[in-house]
Amino acid sequence: MVMEPFFWISLIVLFYSYIGYGLIIFLLNNIRVLFSGNINFLQTEHLPVTLIITAYNEANLLPLKISNTLAIDYPANKLTVIFVTDGSSDNSAELISKFPSLQLMHLPERRGKYAAVKRAMQQVKTPIVIFSDANTMLNPECINRIVTHYADPKVGGVAGEKKILRNNYASAVGEAEGLYWQYESFMKRQDAELYSVVGAAGELFSIRSSLFTPTDEDIILDDFIISMQVCLRGYKISYEPDAFATELPSASLKEEEKRKVRISAGAYQSLRFLKGIMNPFRHPLLSFQFISRRLFRWVFCPLLLFILIVSNSWLVIFERGNTLYEMLLLGQVLFYCFALFGWLFVRSGKRAGLFTIPLYFVFMNYCLVKGFLRYISGKQSVLWEKSVRQMA
Repeated sequence: MVMEPFFWISLIVLFYSYIGYGLIIFLLNNIRVLFSGNINFLQTEHLPVTLIITAYNEANLLPLKISNTLAIDYPANKLTVIFVTDGSSDNSAELISKFPSLQLMHLPERRGKYAAVKRAMQQVKTPIVIFSDANTMLNPECINRIVTHYADPKVGGVAGEKKILRNNYASAVGEAEGLYWQYESFMKRQDAELYSVVGAAGELFSIRSSLFTPTDEDIILDDFIISMQVCLRGYKISYEPDAFATELPSASLKEEEKRKVRISAGAYQSLRFLKGIMNPFRHPLLSFQFISRRLFRWVFCPLLLFILIVSNSWLVIFERGNTLYEMLLLGQVLFYCFALFGWLFVRSGKRAGLFTIPLYFVFMNYCLVKGFLRYISGKQSVLWEKSVRQMA
């Protein structure tokens, strides 16, 4: 049947992208440890560090963020903190200016987060720079834990961990987002053990200052591009789970959609800036990781999900009596029904329970499609619209 190749190719690529790749690198990492062991680098020196924190109209959170920043356990004479509040129309700049130990950079014009970071980087005099957002809280040991990795000369950057604050009152969105980031943390650990983390999250990551490569100010996914540019220069991004940023989940699925669609549009844009990563002759391991971890999921998987159910339905209709195809189609239908039930539960203000994973999976692929359409239409602005977060 003409549909069989479409069905099996779709199924294999989807399985590889979401499960198979993770299993392969998990096995490779464990085999490598058995035969070679781990090489541990220990950086005991307190390297001079600059922490850049970007904030846009975050006056309600800044007192907590400032207190959190001042509580970081790192020698004061080795740490420079720069807050950038470009475009903020509230009293963010005034709040920060009350603390002489914090450097404030403020312009009334708002040109986007990357433009603010790029401007702040001109003031960085330390060998290490760390980036964070104003709406995330860092653990006191984070800088000590990050700096340790730079004893390895091959490390050009360090990705911290993002944690979604979850409690007994967490919404269904918070529950789903928290589960997703647990999965992401596992994958980052496996990627780093194999070679390099494939892109850092802006809530907390670090690079060697000398590896910062200024580029167009219209980039949307600045954290991802900054970290991957480090890899393009022959370095790797390490992962430090004990340096983490804690963030409240989105207040609703609608608010989470705004954030995910923007990230998705930025993901497609980043392919234009990072074409060299997909050259397996120049970057063999990194290319393998990027294609498996990012390209397949962003570009192919949303389309393949559609092809899979269409081709499966075709095969069931025209190959009656084939139990395998019938069972696989039933599984797909049930999965999407579970996602629909999860959506209905969330809309009614209830937790999705066992429907959480199907709901978030479908939701993420929906956001990828919407983000792609927004990117190709040129409607995604570099000026992000903040998502409303749950109250603590």
